[in-house]
Amino acid sequence: MMNDNWYKSQSWYAPLVSDSLDEQKADTAASGSALQETGKNKPKKGFTPLRITALILVLILLIAGSSMAFRFSSPASDTSEAPLFPENNEEMPTNPKDFFEQYYESVVTDKTEVNIQSVEERPDYTMTAVPAQGDDLSLQEIYEKCAPSIVSISGYQGNKVGYNWGSGIVISAEGLILTNTHVIEDCDRAVVCFEDGTEYEAKLVGADSISDIAILKIEADHLTPAEIGDSSSLRVGDRVAAIGNPLGESFRNTLTDGIISAIERGMNYQGRSMTLLQTNTAINEGNSGGALFNMHGQVIGITNMKMMSSYSSIEGIGFAIPTGTFVSVVNSLISEGEVKGRPALGITVGAIPTNAKEKYNLPDGLYVTEVSEGSDAKAKGVLPEDIILAANGTPVTTTAEIAAIKNELKVGDVMTLTIWRNGETMDIDVVLVDTNDLD
Repeated sequence: MMNDNWYKSQSWYAPLVSDSLDEQKADTAASGSALQETGKNKPKKGFTPLRITALILVLILLIAGSSMAFRFSSPASDTSEAPLFPENNEEMPTNPKDFFEQYYESVVTDKTEVNIQSVEERPDYTMTAVPAQGDDLSLQEIYEKCAPSIVSISGYQGNKVGYNWGSGIVISAEGLILTNTHVIEDCDRAVVCFEDGTEYEAKLVGADSISDIAILKIEADHLTPAEIGDSSSLRVGDRVAAIGNPLGESFRNTLTDGIISAIERGMNYQGRSMTLLQTNTAINEGNSGGALFNMHGQVIGITNMKMMSSYSSIEGIGFAIPTGTFVSVVNSLISEGEVKGRPALGITVGAIPTNAKEKYNLPDGLYVTEVSEGSDAKAKGVLPEDIILAANGTPVTTTAEIAAIKNELKVGDVMTLTIWRNGETMDIDVVLVDTNDLD
Protein backbone atom coordinates (compact mmCIF):
# COMPACT_ATOMS: atom_id res chain seq x y z
CA MET A 1 0.00 0.00 0.00
CA MET A 2 1.32 3.40 -0.87
CA ASN A 3 2.18 5.88 1.84
CA ASP A 4 1.40 9.32 0.49
CA ASN A 5 1.25 11.11 3.86
CA TRP A 6 -2.27 12.29 3.13
CA TYR A 7 -4.77 9.56 3.75
CA LYS A 8 -4.89 5.94 4.68
CA SER A 9 -7.36 3.10 4.74
CA GLN A 10 -7.90 2.26 8.37
CA SER A 11 -6.48 -1.15 9.24
CA TRP A 12 -9.34 -3.00 7.56
CA TYR A 13 -10.90 -0.60 9.88
CA ALA A 14 -9.44 -2.50 12.64
CA PRO A 15 -11.58 -3.96 15.39
CA LEU A 16 -12.09 -1.55 18.21
CA VAL A 17 -9.75 -2.59 21.03
CA SER A 18 -11.71 -1.97 24.21
CA ASP A 19 -11.13 -2.16 27.90
CA SER A 20 -14.07 -2.57 30.24
CA LEU A 21 -17.06 -0.27 29.69
CA ASP A 22 -16.31 1.62 32.89
CA GLU A 23 -12.75 2.19 31.72
CA GLN A 24 -14.04 3.45 28.37
CA LYS A 25 -16.21 5.99 30.14
CA ALA A 26 -13.31 7.09 32.32
CA ASP A 27 -11.08 7.49 29.28
CA THR A 28 -13.82 9.43 27.51
CA ALA A 29 -14.23 11.85 30.36
CA ALA A 30 -10.50 12.37 30.67
CA SER A 31 -10.01 13.06 26.97
CA GLY A 32 -12.96 15.40 26.59
CA SER A 33 -14.35 13.22 23.79
CA ALA A 34 -17.81 13.84 22.37
CA LEU A 35 -18.74 10.30 23.43
CA GLN A 36 -20.24 11.30 26.76
CA GLU A 37 -23.11 9.92 28.77
CA THR A 38 -26.42 11.64 28.11
CA GLY A 39 -29.28 12.37 30.49
CA LYS A 40 -27.20 14.01 33.20
CA ASN A 41 -27.73 17.63 34.17
CA LYS A 42 -24.60 19.74 33.94
CA PRO A 43 -24.04 23.29 35.17
CA LYS A 44 -24.48 25.88 32.43
CA LYS A 45 -21.72 28.35 31.77
CA GLY A 46 -22.32 31.95 30.63
CA PHE A 47 -20.50 33.69 27.77
CA THR A 48 -18.08 36.10 29.45
CA PRO A 49 -15.97 38.51 27.34
CA LEU A 50 -12.95 36.29 27.98
CA ARG A 51 -14.79 33.21 26.73
CA ILE A 52 -16.06 35.07 23.65
CA THR A 53 -12.51 36.16 22.83
CA ALA A 54 -11.24 32.61 23.29
CA LEU A 55 -14.02 31.28 21.06
CA ILE A 56 -13.10 33.73 18.29
CA LEU A 57 -9.44 32.67 18.50
CA VAL A 58 -10.44 28.99 18.30
CA LEU A 59 -12.56 29.67 15.21
CA ILE A 60 -9.67 31.51 13.54
CA LEU A 61 -7.35 28.59 14.25
CA LEU A 62 -9.89 26.12 12.90
CA ILE A 63 -10.30 28.12 9.69
CA ALA A 64 -6.53 28.36 9.26
CA GLY A 65 -6.16 24.65 9.97
CA SER A 66 -8.82 23.78 7.42
CA SER A 67 -7.07 25.89 4.80
CA MET A 68 -3.83 24.04 5.41
CA ALA A 69 -5.56 20.69 5.38
CA PHE A 70 -7.02 21.30 1.94
CA ARG A 71 -3.74 22.45 0.41
CA PHE A 72 -2.98 18.86 -0.51
CA SER A 73 -4.31 17.31 -3.68
CA SER A 74 -7.17 14.81 -3.60
CA PRO A 75 -6.24 11.34 -2.35
CA ALA A 76 -4.74 9.11 -4.99
CA SER A 77 -6.59 6.21 -6.47
CA ASP A 78 -4.79 2.99 -7.34
CA THR A 79 -3.04 4.89 -10.14
CA SER A 80 -1.03 6.67 -7.42
CA GLU A 81 -0.98 10.18 -8.83
CA ALA A 82 -0.44 11.80 -5.42
CA PRO A 83 3.33 12.11 -4.88
CA LEU A 84 5.09 11.26 -1.66
CA PHE A 85 7.10 14.48 -1.96
CA PRO A 86 4.46 16.89 -3.36
CA GLU A 87 6.45 20.11 -3.10
CA ASN A 88 9.68 19.39 -4.89
CA ASN A 89 10.89 16.29 -6.72
CA GLU A 90 14.48 17.27 -5.91
CA GLU A 91 13.79 16.21 -2.32
CA MET A 92 13.26 12.64 -3.49
CA PRO A 93 16.07 10.13 -2.82
CA THR A 94 18.68 9.68 -5.53
CA ASN A 95 18.19 5.91 -5.54
CA PRO A 96 14.72 4.72 -6.66
CA LYS A 97 14.98 1.76 -4.27
CA ASP A 98 15.19 4.17 -1.33
CA PHE A 99 12.15 6.03 -2.65
CA PHE A 100 9.99 2.92 -2.93
CA GLU A 101 11.02 1.65 0.50
CA GLN A 102 9.61 4.90 1.89
CA TYR A 103 6.67 5.05 -0.50
CA TYR A 104 5.24 1.60 0.22
CA GLU A 105 4.33 0.59 3.73
CA SER A 106 5.58 -2.74 5.00
CA VAL A 107 3.68 -5.66 3.52
CA VAL A 108 2.13 -8.27 5.78
CA THR A 109 2.79 -11.62 4.12
CA ASP A 110 2.36 -13.87 7.15
CA LYS A 111 -0.85 -15.86 7.32
CA THR A 112 -3.30 -14.60 9.92
CA GLU A 113 -3.20 -16.49 13.20
CA VAL A 114 -6.55 -17.34 14.77
CA ASN A 115 -6.16 -19.60 17.81
CA ILE A 116 -9.82 -20.06 18.74
CA GLN A 117 -10.82 -23.68 19.35
CA SER A 118 -12.10 -25.29 16.15
CA VAL A 119 -15.38 -27.13 15.70
CA GLU A 120 -15.23 -30.92 15.90
CA GLU A 121 -17.53 -31.52 12.92
CA ARG A 122 -18.04 -29.57 9.72
CA PRO A 123 -21.45 -27.83 9.75
CA ASP A 124 -24.09 -28.82 7.22
CA TYR A 125 -24.75 -25.51 5.47
CA THR A 126 -24.42 -24.01 2.00
CA MET A 127 -24.77 -20.29 1.39
CA THR A 128 -26.69 -19.11 -1.67
CA ALA A 129 -27.49 -15.60 -2.86
CA VAL A 130 -31.18 -14.93 -3.49
CA PRO A 131 -32.39 -12.41 -6.11
CA ALA A 132 -34.34 -9.47 -4.70
CA GLN A 133 -38.12 -9.63 -5.04
CA GLY A 134 -41.01 -7.38 -4.14
CA ASP A 135 -41.13 -3.73 -3.16
CA ASP A 136 -38.45 -1.82 -1.28
CA LEU A 137 -38.75 -1.74 2.50
CA SER A 138 -38.64 1.35 4.66
CA LEU A 139 -35.65 1.83 6.94
CA GLN A 140 -37.88 0.98 9.91
CA GLU A 141 -38.92 -2.28 8.22
CA ILE A 142 -35.31 -3.12 7.37
CA TYR A 143 -34.25 -2.63 10.97
CA GLU A 144 -37.12 -4.72 12.31
CA LYS A 145 -36.33 -7.52 9.86
CA CYS A 146 -32.52 -7.45 10.03
CA ALA A 147 -31.43 -6.30 13.49
CA PRO A 148 -32.01 -9.75 15.09
CA SER A 149 -29.42 -11.16 12.65
CA ILE A 150 -26.63 -8.82 13.80
CA VAL A 151 -24.40 -9.70 16.75
CA SER A 152 -21.41 -8.18 18.48
CA ILE A 153 -18.16 -10.13 18.75
CA SER A 154 -15.52 -9.76 21.45
CA GLY A 155 -12.17 -11.37 20.70
CA TYR A 156 -9.75 -12.04 23.55
CA GLN A 157 -5.98 -12.44 23.24
CA GLY A 158 -4.52 -14.55 26.03
CA ASN A 159 -4.00 -12.56 29.22
CA LYS A 160 -4.00 -9.17 27.53
CA VAL A 161 -6.20 -6.51 29.09
CA GLY A 162 -9.15 -5.53 26.92
CA TYR A 163 -10.59 -7.15 23.83
CA ASN A 164 -11.24 -6.72 20.13
CA TRP A 165 -14.72 -5.44 19.39
CA GLY A 166 -16.49 -6.11 16.11
CA SER A 167 -19.71 -7.22 14.48
CA GLY A 168 -21.08 -10.41 12.95
CA ILE A 169 -24.00 -11.72 10.90
CA VAL A 170 -26.12 -14.76 11.76
CA ILE A 171 -26.24 -16.90 8.60
CA SER A 172 -27.95 -20.04 9.92
CA ALA A 173 -30.60 -20.75 12.53
CA GLU A 174 -28.19 -23.30 14.06
CA GLY A 175 -25.57 -20.77 15.11
CA LEU A 176 -23.22 -20.00 12.20
CA ILE A 177 -21.83 -16.46 12.41
CA LEU A 178 -20.12 -14.60 9.55
CA THR A 179 -17.56 -11.90 10.36
CA ASN A 180 -14.21 -10.43 9.25
CA THR A 181 -11.03 -12.37 9.95
CA HIS A 182 -9.32 -9.27 11.32
CA VAL A 183 -11.94 -9.05 14.09
CA ILE A 184 -10.62 -12.30 15.62
CA GLU A 185 -7.00 -12.10 14.46
CA ASP A 186 -4.53 -13.38 17.10
CA CYS A 187 -7.43 -14.23 19.42
CA ASP A 188 -7.80 -17.47 21.36
CA ARG A 189 -11.38 -16.81 22.50
CA ALA A 190 -14.42 -15.19 20.93
CA VAL A 191 -17.72 -14.32 22.56
CA VAL A 192 -20.84 -13.64 20.49
CA CYS A 193 -23.42 -11.37 22.09
CA PHE A 194 -26.98 -10.66 20.94
CA GLU A 195 -28.85 -7.39 21.38
CA ASP A 196 -30.67 -8.71 24.47
CA GLY A 197 -27.33 -9.39 26.17
CA THR A 198 -27.31 -13.17 25.69
CA GLU A 199 -23.73 -14.38 25.24
CA TYR A 200 -22.26 -17.51 23.67
CA GLU A 201 -18.70 -18.82 23.54
CA ALA A 202 -17.79 -19.35 19.89
CA LYS A 203 -15.72 -21.97 18.09
CA LEU A 204 -13.89 -21.45 14.81
CA VAL A 205 -15.22 -23.00 11.61
CA GLY A 206 -12.65 -21.33 9.36
CA ALA A 207 -10.85 -18.05 8.68
CA ASP A 208 -9.26 -16.65 5.53
CA SER A 209 -6.94 -13.65 5.69
CA ILE A 210 -6.89 -12.91 1.95
CA SER A 211 -10.64 -12.40 1.65
CA ASP A 212 -10.95 -11.22 5.29
CA ILE A 213 -13.81 -13.68 5.84
CA ALA A 214 -14.27 -15.87 8.93
CA ILE A 215 -17.00 -18.21 10.20
CA LEU A 216 -17.74 -18.88 13.88
CA LYS A 217 -20.14 -21.41 15.44
CA ILE A 218 -22.14 -21.03 18.65
CA GLU A 219 -24.29 -23.62 20.42
CA ALA A 220 -27.68 -22.09 19.72
CA ASP A 221 -30.70 -22.77 17.57
CA HIS A 222 -33.86 -21.05 16.37
CA LEU A 223 -31.82 -17.97 15.50
CA THR A 224 -32.88 -15.47 12.85
CA PRO A 225 -30.51 -15.83 9.88
CA ALA A 226 -29.94 -12.92 7.51
CA GLU A 227 -31.05 -13.27 3.91
CA ILE A 228 -28.13 -13.16 1.46
CA GLY A 229 -28.69 -11.03 -1.63
CA ASP A 230 -27.04 -10.79 -5.04
CA SER A 231 -24.50 -7.97 -5.22
CA SER A 232 -24.15 -8.33 -8.99
CA SER A 233 -27.47 -6.54 -9.47
CA LEU A 234 -26.32 -3.38 -7.67
CA ARG A 235 -25.94 -0.07 -9.44
CA VAL A 236 -24.27 3.17 -8.36
CA GLY A 237 -26.87 5.25 -6.57
CA ASP A 238 -28.80 2.30 -5.10
CA ARG A 239 -29.86 2.96 -1.51
CA VAL A 240 -28.34 0.76 1.18
CA ALA A 241 -28.34 0.49 4.97
CA ALA A 242 -25.77 -0.80 7.46
CA ILE A 243 -26.30 -2.36 10.87
CA GLY A 244 -23.35 -2.97 13.15
CA ASN A 245 -21.78 -2.27 16.51
CA PRO A 246 -19.56 0.82 16.26
CA LEU A 247 -17.43 2.14 19.11
CA GLY A 248 -18.37 -0.35 21.80
CA GLU A 249 -21.32 -1.72 23.73
CA SER A 250 -23.09 1.62 24.08
CA PHE A 251 -23.81 1.73 20.33
CA ARG A 252 -24.88 -1.85 19.61
CA ASN A 253 -27.07 -2.44 16.55
CA THR A 254 -26.66 1.03 15.09
CA LEU A 255 -28.52 1.64 11.80
CA THR A 256 -27.12 4.02 9.19
CA ASP A 257 -28.04 4.51 5.56
CA GLY A 258 -26.65 5.86 2.30
CA ILE A 259 -26.05 4.80 -1.27
CA ILE A 260 -23.70 2.65 -3.31
CA SER A 261 -20.96 5.06 -4.43
CA ALA A 262 -18.98 2.63 -6.60
CA ILE A 263 -19.40 -1.02 -7.56
CA GLU A 264 -15.90 -2.38 -8.18
CA ARG A 265 -13.48 -0.23 -6.22
CA GLY A 266 -10.01 -1.73 -6.30
CA MET A 267 -8.30 -1.34 -2.93
CA ASN A 268 -4.79 -2.40 -1.97
CA TYR A 269 -4.10 -3.07 1.69
CA GLN A 270 -0.69 -4.35 2.82
CA GLY A 271 -0.07 -5.86 -0.59
CA ARG A 272 -3.47 -7.53 -0.85
CA SER A 273 -5.76 -6.47 -3.66
CA MET A 274 -9.49 -6.39 -2.89
CA THR A 275 -12.43 -5.42 -5.08
CA LEU A 276 -15.01 -3.79 -2.82
CA LEU A 277 -18.29 -1.94 -2.82
CA GLN A 278 -17.91 1.73 -1.92
CA THR A 279 -20.62 3.43 0.11
CA ASN A 280 -21.23 6.74 1.86
CA THR A 281 -23.10 4.93 4.63
CA ALA A 282 -21.64 5.91 8.01
CA ILE A 283 -19.44 3.12 9.37
CA ASN A 284 -16.82 3.21 12.12
CA GLU A 285 -14.46 1.03 14.11
CA GLY A 286 -16.45 -1.88 15.49
CA ASN A 287 -18.66 -2.10 12.38
CA SER A 288 -16.19 -4.61 10.98
CA GLY A 289 -18.02 -7.82 10.13
CA GLY A 290 -21.42 -6.13 10.10
CA ALA A 291 -23.86 -6.09 7.21
CA LEU A 292 -24.57 -3.76 4.33
CA PHE A 293 -28.19 -4.35 3.26
CA ASN A 294 -30.09 -3.52 0.12
CA MET A 295 -33.58 -2.04 0.46
CA HIS A 296 -35.10 -5.51 0.47
CA GLY A 297 -33.30 -6.31 3.72
CA GLN A 298 -30.79 -8.63 2.06
CA VAL A 299 -27.09 -8.70 2.93
CA ILE A 300 -25.18 -7.53 -0.15
CA GLY A 301 -21.87 -6.78 1.59
CA ILE A 302 -19.80 -7.06 4.77
CA THR A 303 -18.46 -3.71 5.98
CA ASN A 304 -14.72 -4.00 6.48
CA MET A 305 -12.83 -0.80 5.66
CA LYS A 306 -13.07 2.99 5.62
CA MET A 307 -10.86 5.84 4.45
CA MET A 308 -9.25 8.04 7.08
CA SER A 309 -6.81 10.96 7.12
CA SER A 310 -4.38 12.44 9.60
CA TYR A 311 -4.57 15.83 7.88
CA SER A 312 -8.16 16.37 6.85
CA SER A 313 -11.66 15.15 7.56
CA ILE A 314 -12.76 12.34 5.25
CA GLU A 315 -16.41 11.39 5.51
CA GLY A 316 -18.60 9.00 3.61
CA ILE A 317 -15.95 6.77 2.03
CA GLY A 318 -16.52 3.29 3.37
CA PHE A 319 -16.19 -0.16 1.84
CA ALA A 320 -17.80 -3.58 1.99
CA ILE A 321 -16.92 -7.04 0.67
CA PRO A 322 -19.65 -7.92 -1.87
CA THR A 323 -21.60 -11.17 -1.71
CA GLY A 324 -20.31 -11.98 -5.19
CA THR A 325 -16.89 -12.34 -3.55
CA PHE A 326 -17.62 -13.97 -0.22
CA VAL A 327 -20.34 -16.58 -0.93
CA SER A 328 -17.88 -19.07 -2.44
CA VAL A 329 -15.35 -18.31 0.30
CA VAL A 330 -17.94 -18.99 3.01
CA ASN A 331 -18.87 -22.33 1.46
CA SER A 332 -15.20 -23.36 1.22
CA LEU A 333 -14.52 -22.40 4.83
CA ILE A 334 -17.54 -24.35 6.05
CA SER A 335 -16.83 -27.50 4.05
CA GLU A 336 -13.00 -27.51 4.18
CA GLY A 337 -11.91 -25.03 6.84
CA GLU A 338 -9.88 -23.16 4.24
CA VAL A 339 -10.11 -21.81 0.70
CA LYS A 340 -8.54 -24.18 -1.81
CA GLY A 341 -7.76 -23.76 -5.48
CA ARG A 342 -7.32 -19.98 -5.41
CA PRO A 343 -4.59 -18.99 -7.89
CA ALA A 344 -1.69 -16.79 -6.84
CA LEU A 345 1.32 -15.29 -8.59
CA GLY A 346 3.25 -14.99 -5.36
CA ILE A 347 4.36 -11.43 -5.97
CA THR A 348 3.42 -8.16 -4.28
CA VAL A 349 3.17 -5.16 -6.58
CA GLY A 350 2.18 -1.51 -6.41
CA ALA A 351 1.47 1.31 -8.83
CA ILE A 352 4.25 3.78 -9.66
CA PRO A 353 3.48 7.47 -8.95
CA THR A 354 3.96 9.98 -11.74
CA ASN A 355 6.74 11.93 -10.04
CA ALA A 356 8.75 8.74 -9.51
CA LYS A 357 8.42 7.83 -13.20
CA GLU A 358 9.68 11.29 -14.13
CA LYS A 359 12.47 11.44 -11.53
CA TYR A 360 13.89 7.97 -12.22
CA ASN A 361 12.90 7.63 -15.88
CA LEU A 362 10.77 4.57 -15.22
CA PRO A 363 8.18 3.01 -17.58
CA ASP A 364 4.46 2.62 -16.88
CA GLY A 365 3.82 -0.54 -14.92
CA LEU A 366 3.73 -2.12 -11.47
CA TYR A 367 6.69 -2.08 -9.08
CA VAL A 368 7.52 -5.43 -7.47
CA THR A 369 8.08 -5.03 -3.73
CA GLU A 370 8.24 -8.70 -2.72
CA VAL A 371 8.36 -12.21 -4.20
CA SER A 372 7.00 -15.03 -2.02
CA GLU A 373 8.83 -18.22 -1.14
CA GLY A 374 7.11 -21.25 -2.64
CA SER A 375 6.04 -19.35 -5.75
CA ASP A 376 6.99 -20.17 -9.32
CA ALA A 377 7.75 -16.46 -9.75
CA LYS A 378 10.56 -16.87 -7.22
CA ALA A 379 11.83 -19.99 -8.97
CA LYS A 380 11.74 -18.30 -12.38
CA GLY A 381 13.77 -15.33 -11.17
CA VAL A 382 11.29 -12.49 -10.71
CA LEU A 383 12.95 -10.01 -8.36
CA PRO A 384 11.98 -7.15 -6.08
CA GLU A 385 12.51 -3.82 -7.93
CA ASP A 386 11.36 -5.38 -11.21
CA ILE A 387 8.60 -3.48 -13.03
CA ILE A 388 5.80 -5.51 -14.62
CA LEU A 389 4.76 -3.85 -17.87
CA ALA A 390 2.13 -6.38 -19.00
CA ALA A 391 0.42 -9.65 -18.07
CA ASN A 392 -0.47 -12.04 -20.89
CA GLY A 393 0.19 -9.21 -23.32
CA THR A 394 -2.15 -6.71 -21.62
CA PRO A 395 -0.49 -3.56 -20.18
CA VAL A 396 -1.01 -3.18 -16.42
CA THR A 397 -0.59 -0.08 -14.28
CA THR A 398 -2.89 -0.88 -11.34
CA THR A 399 -3.14 -3.83 -8.98
CA ALA A 400 -6.79 -4.26 -9.96
CA GLU A 401 -5.80 -4.79 -13.61
CA ILE A 402 -3.30 -7.56 -12.94
CA ALA A 403 -5.62 -9.17 -10.38
CA ALA A 404 -8.45 -9.26 -12.92
CA ILE A 405 -6.24 -11.10 -15.41
CA LYS A 406 -5.06 -13.58 -12.76
CA ASN A 407 -8.58 -14.24 -11.51
CA GLU A 408 -9.64 -15.44 -14.96
CA LEU A 409 -7.11 -18.28 -14.62
CA LYS A 410 -6.76 -21.28 -12.32
CA VAL A 411 -4.02 -23.02 -10.36
CA GLY A 412 -1.54 -24.56 -12.79
CA ASP A 413 -2.19 -22.07 -15.59
CA VAL A 414 0.71 -20.04 -16.99
CA MET A 415 0.78 -16.25 -16.83
CA THR A 416 3.32 -14.43 -19.00
CA LEU A 417 4.79 -11.37 -17.30
CA THR A 418 6.55 -8.73 -19.38
CA ILE A 419 9.19 -7.32 -17.04
CA TRP A 420 11.44 -4.26 -17.21
CA ARG A 421 14.71 -4.54 -15.28
CA ASN A 422 17.51 -1.96 -15.42
CA GLY A 423 16.50 -0.78 -18.88
CA GLU A 424 15.99 -4.25 -20.36
CA THR A 425 12.67 -5.96 -21.14
CA MET A 426 12.02 -9.69 -20.87
CA ASP A 427 9.09 -12.16 -20.75
CA ILE A 428 8.85 -14.64 -17.87
CA ASP A 429 6.28 -17.44 -17.82
CA VAL A 430 4.98 -17.96 -14.28
CA VAL A 431 2.83 -20.92 -13.20
CA LEU A 432 0.02 -19.92 -10.82
CA VAL A 433 0.10 -21.75 -7.49
CA ASP A 434 -2.43 -22.30 -4.73
CA THR A 435 -2.38 -19.47 -2.17
CA ASN A 436 -2.09 -22.09 0.59
CA ASP A 437 1.27 -23.24 -0.83
CA LEU A 438 2.94 -19.84 -0.41
CA ASP A 439 5.19 -19.25 2.57
